[in-house]
Parts: sequence; structure tokens; C-alpha cells
Amino acid sequence: MSISFEIVLILIAIALAFDFLNGFHDAANSIATIVSTGAMSPRWAVAWAAFFNFIAFLVFGVAVASTIGKGIIDASIVDYRVVFGALVGAIAWNLITWYYGIPSSSSHALIGGLAGAAVAKGGTSTLVASGFLKTTAAIVISPLCGFLLAIVLMIAVSWIFARSTPRRVDRWFRQLQFVSAALYSLGHGGNDAQKTMGIIWMLLIASDLSGASEPLPLWVVLACQAAMGLGTLFGGWRIVKTMGMRITKLRPVGGFCASASGATMLFAATALGIPVSTTHTITGSIIGVGSARKFSAVRWGIAGNIVWAWIFTIPGSAFIAAVAWLIGKKYL
Repeated sequence: MSISFEIVLILIAIALAFDFLNGFHDAANSIATIVSTGAMSPRWAVAWAAFFNFIAFLVFGVAVASTIGKGIIDASIVDYRVVFGALVGAIAWNLITWYYGIPSSSSHALIGGLAGAAVAKGGTSTLVASGFLKTTAAIVISPLCGFLLAIVLMIAVSWIFARSTPRRVDRWFRQLQFVSAALYSLGHGGNDAQKTMGIIWMLLIASDLSGASEPLPLWVVLACQAAMGLGTLFGGWRIVKTMGMRITKLRPVGGFCASASGATMLFAATALGIPVSTTHTITGSIIGVGSARKFSAVRWGIAGNIVWAWIFTIPGSAFIAAVAWLIGKKYL
């Protein structure tokens, strides 16, 4: 099915709107630790995060965009209705979870949206098993690795600074949080913006505006990084409270360890081309920081509610996307 240029432009605009909402929804991931510890004011924190979100394309390649664009669903079944359904499913899930202050994954909402629209059109055979399973496995692996690395960092810091006063440690790590928050925002922009790049790349290939073997156009990279940066600049304050204050009480050293461990996981996943959830990663890291102090320092009831949101993200966004595809089939 041929796609008119006007429809392509509309869908690119919707994709960039999703990218903006991704930055808006996930702003808490980048700034929750540094804001909740008092190391930086919210206004400066979002500007700091947005800047590093934008420049991430200077550091990372487009391996994640390639996974999204070519490795989740069969490219041969992609048309404007599949892209429309995927974006509607992802955007709707993001808005629902933002409204209720639930730090769910924009990344997995997009994966679920793609899967739901593709399955609605052509059945489960339209899923690319290797890419889909790799991404869903990251739901467990990324927060678990963030959790373990945060514990290791907290223990290492406790040994290294055992003879220092708490006041001096707080002062040092307030400064170091600027570095860890910058690295986390860089990893966030590098991994998450590429997911929207992959959607637009998929759309350009399906509409014959780009060849499957051609590189991702630079304008797509810049547009997606800018949309995510602007979304982060406006911030998602409902989720900041959950991430930075309700899961566990953070001090500067804990904020540094959480951001540093999360950034490490994002850098590794982006290098491997795995579209992980920044939300899952930082949540696991924050829980790890709290657990390293003492098990009861974590509000496990809130953490459990977040995990349930993770479990329902892919099927929830997939269901909405399937309905959107059916509506698109009838009216578009």
C-alpha cells in the first residue's frame, strides 16, 4: 500500500509528539535523584538533563534505532496504519501512567504498540522473535543489573569514605551528582530518542522515501533529539515525587550511586543496540541504594506497584494499539 507524502508528514509529527512525551514522562528518570537530594533546583536540573539529552547523538550510533526499525516486527507488513496504531498505543499508555504518577516505560509502551498493531494486522508471525525477546528480556535484566551495581557502588563508597564525616561526604557527592546526572541524561537521550528514530526510519522505508540499506537521515536524528530534550525541559513532576522521594529516602551519596549505576547500564545497552527502559533501570538502581542501607529503607509496597505497571505496559499498550489499528483500518 502506497503512503501519501501528507500522511507521512502527519505520522512523523505524531512520532515527534511521542518523543516529546517520552522526554516529558521520563524526565524524572534523569533528575529525580539530583532534585530529591537538594543538589540542584528542579529548574536547573531539567535544563541540565535536556542539554545532555540533546547532545547524545554526538556520542552514540544508531544501533537502537536499527533494532526498533527493523528488528521488532516484520518490515514487510509496515504501513501507515501500523505506525499510526503503534504511536497511538504508546502515547495513550504514556498519558495514562503520567496522570497517575506511575513510572512506567515509554520504551516498552512503544514496543507494545508496535507488537499490538502488527499482530492485529497479520498475527503473531509478524513479530521478529529475536528482537522482541531481547527487548522483553531487558525488562528483568536492566533493573536487576542496576540494582546490583548500585549496591556494589554503595558498599564501595562506604569503605572508601569510612573515615570521613557525613557532612564532608555529602558535600563531595553533591558535586559528583552533577557528573552522574549528566551521564545518565546522556544515556537516556542516546537510548530513548533512538526509538523514535527507528519508527520514523521504518515509516520512511515503507513509504519508499528511503532505502532499507540507506543510513538514517541526519534530520531525523536532530529532530528526535530536539523533541526529547524539549520534553525533558518541561518535565514530569508527578513521577519525580515517586522516583526520588517515595521509593526510598536519598542522600547525595545514594543519588550519585543510583545515577552512576543507571548510566552504566544505559551506556552498555545502547552500545549493544538493546532498547532498554530508562525507567526500569533507574528504579532498580534507586531500590539497590535503599537496600544497601537497610532492607526496610525501601518502601516495597510502592516498588511492587511499579513492578505491576511494568508487567502490564506491553500488553496494555499493545491492546490500545490493536484497537487504534482497527479504527485506522476503517476510517483512514
